[in-house]
Amino acid sequence: MANVVVVGAQWGDEGKGKIVDWLSERADVIARFQGGHNAGHTLVIGGVTYKLSLLPSGIVRGGKLSVIGNGVVLDPWALLAEIDKLTAQGVAISPENLMIAENAPLILPIHGELDRARESQNAVAKIGTTGRGIGPAYEDKVGRRVIRVADLADPATLDLRIDRLMTHHNALRAGLGLEPVDRDALKAQLLEIAPKVLPFAAPVWKVMNEARRAGKRILFEGAQGSLLDVDFGTYPFVTSSTTTAGMAASGTGLGPTAIDFVLGIVKAYTTRVGEGPFPTELKDADGQRLGERGHEFGTVTGRKRRCGWFDAVLVRQTCATSGVSGIALTKLDVLDGFETLKICTGYELNGTVYDYLPTAADLQAKVTPIYETHEGWQESTVGARSWADLPAAAIKYVRRIEELIQCPVALLSTSPERDDTILVTDPFAG
Repeated sequence: MANVVVVGAQWGDEGKGKIVDWLSERADVIARFQGGHNAGHTLVIGGVTYKLSLLPSGIVRGGKLSVIGNGVVLDPWALLAEIDKLTAQGVAISPENLMIAENAPLILPIHGELDRARESQNAVAKIGTTGRGIGPAYEDKVGRRVIRVADLADPATLDLRIDRLMTHHNALRAGLGLEPVDRDALKAQLLEIAPKVLPFAAPVWKVMNEARRAGKRILFEGAQGSLLDVDFGTYPFVTSSTTTAGMAASGTGLGPTAIDFVLGIVKAYTTRVGEGPFPTELKDADGQRLGERGHEFGTVTGRKRRCGWFDAVLVRQTCATSGVSGIALTKLDVLDGFETLKICTGYELNGTVYDYLPTAADLQAKVTPIYETHEGWQESTVGARSWADLPAAAIKYVRRIEELIQCPVALLSTSPERDDTILVTDPFAG
């Protein structure tokens, strides 16, 4: 039986939550493998809306094991608040259906403070972070000074970790004009929250490998989008983790041979939150219309998303860097009623045509999109559950996207409701 990785193939907000929920019905284990509570997934099930940031989308489904892997940076206070919120909505959460990797790094209040202070004082070029401490926590992980979940179980080890952390952070804070960290208060906070978090802690790598050997179906859930990848995204306007499919293996403790199918989630147009290059961005009535019809506001931040035409160049790149087997095309219904639609097929800069987005930041900011124009459709695609329900022009649009990105459509989503989905290829069939 196949194990499936789900990744966003644009700048995030592609509709991963619905697709993961749709797939999770047939999965046994659903695992988050990177990012933090800067991610946002919205699920609509039976008319009830669930908004998740840290918890895997499978948590709202009974009989599934949800896993937060070591590749995630975990804000324990945000986690408990999210658990409380879902519990109030009738979702049962316990160590029986939720596990957290013992070696997952923690986001502390000092990380958020540092994140916000840097962003507010950056007069050169703001990155557009959520200010939730994701980047500083990853920095501490790589710098070998982060506090991990397992450290909460041993006050002596915790003391050593805090001291090492303070040496670094107090120097940074002094440079930013911030007061030194109150060490005793921080330790007290961690000791207070430890008994609430530790019951969920487990050797996730071991549990995941045992599940694989037992023939369980594993669904790996990515956060953000591939264009925010720290290596292959529009650097420096990226997140601080690897958002491509390869992270599913190292972010949970499974080897790459555990991955059988990579599903890239792709919106039928393009959006972006925050700063950074966006070649197909529309600042006209069409862009406004996409934003209004698509309800383009961030799940976590509430920030308005920038909107533009579908960029086949970028999606072709992300399909390559994540080894995408097939895409799930979402929000096709947002395009209903447009007289004409455009697809970006390349870029032009100073007389040179590019079939990829250049790596250099100055070139990324200057490229001009090359478009081809397609006939729109006036019929509604909302709720379509078969190709026969789609207008001919909509099918032609989808087929052209497949050609340009060099990757087939495996799923087609036509509304936020989980059952309004056209299945072309079953990812779990391997």
